[in-house]
Amino acid sequence: MTTIFDAIQQIGRQARQAARAVMRASSAQKSHALHAMADALFEQRATLKAANHLDLEAAKARALDAALLDRLTLSDRSIDLMIEGLRQIAAMPDPVGELTATKIRPNGMQVAQMRVPLGVIGIIYESRPNVTIDAAALCLKSGNAAILRGGSEALHSNLALGTIVSHGLKAAGLPETAVQVIDTPDRAAVGALITMTEFVDVIIPRGGKSLIKRLSEEARVPMIKHLDGNCHVYVDQFADLSMAVDVAFNAKTYRYGVCGAMETLLVHQAVASSFLPEIARALIAHGVELRGCTQTQALVPQALAATDDDWATEYLGPILAIRVVDSMPEAIAHIERWGSGHTESIVTSHISQAQQFQREVDSSSVYVNLPTCFADGFEYGLGAEIGISTNRLHARGPVGLEGLTTLKWILQGDGQTRG
Repeated sequence: MTTIFDAIQQIGRQARQAARAVMRASSAQKSHALHAMADALFEQRATLKAANHLDLEAAKARALDAALLDRLTLSDRSIDLMIEGLRQIAAMPDPVGELTATKIRPNGMQVAQMRVPLGVIGIIYESRPNVTIDAAALCLKSGNAAILRGGSEALHSNLALGTIVSHGLKAAGLPETAVQVIDTPDRAAVGALITMTEFVDVIIPRGGKSLIKRLSEEARVPMIKHLDGNCHVYVDQFADLSMAVDVAFNAKTYRYGVCGAMETLLVHQAVASSFLPEIARALIAHGVELRGCTQTQALVPQALAATDDDWATEYLGPILAIRVVDSMPEAIAHIERWGSGHTESIVTSHISQAQQFQREVDSSSVYVNLPTCFADGFEYGLGAEIGISTNRLHARGPVGLEGLTTLKWILQGDGQTRG
């Protein structure tokens, strides 16, 4: 009887073999596959939404929270965005084979680096079925094979999307095993995937702290990981307060469940009395619960008292922590103490304040006068993203095509010998 481990091993073998074919595939062939996937998504919209409906009904029966249901839902808009993302990735320059500038050594030897695929990428994710398309497209365009393991709550959606991906690969003459969706919700499948060093080159997890903790403890395959998105917006004493209201409101309410949603609002004490009542009215009217420091509570009576847990929490819901600070260094210190290294923003009209904030805040993305919900590879012009890395090595921030490749050295000579 075939075990889960044996089944995942077979998937790994197939991925390793397919990776050679994808690595050699031409840009035209990969683009053909991506456009065929986009066409299939458009044509099979009803079938896909029916599969997603099964997942949503099961999630509701399990009383899963509203934020998870939002991430799980495949609306017409989200399907249209997947189609647009596929076509955008197809149109982007192929990173595989790209050469750095060549250096000529004193002996005439030419030295450069070539961008090449990582190989086989295992992606483990929760809730969001659109990750299946984003991951498949980015891995294919960057010349990698992919093994995808989505959350059990999105199993029907992911399998339906996997069928669409297989259609696109087949249409372009590429092995359908170049992208494989694991079809079992058994946790043992993850355990097998993250230890298959002979078949998998890197693991990219997208999920909550419990998933990342488990993978960090058990994985033998290297990981590009994304921890939580405890994101901050700091309203500086030199901020345009009208702009600050717009930025802060959008950062929190664009979508509560995205990792770039603002979870803590920091406000300079010089503008707190003017700014906080106005932003509080807008947020409360939108159904956001506020939790604040004592100064915040004095200005916003509806705010509950904030605790250290509030500063540390990624709510992924309609709750916002607010703190009044005496200076920008205090705001930066708060971010350093409580932030997750994801995305932070300052609202200011003072260029030196903006430059200092961007220089000193140690997160993967640091903005000026923008809401943190722009933390998305699509918005960065990457076409889509495989995730947002809070690592410092290899890739940081939204991981697009270049983040899924590495470099090898390319040397050329005309018979030089080393003396």
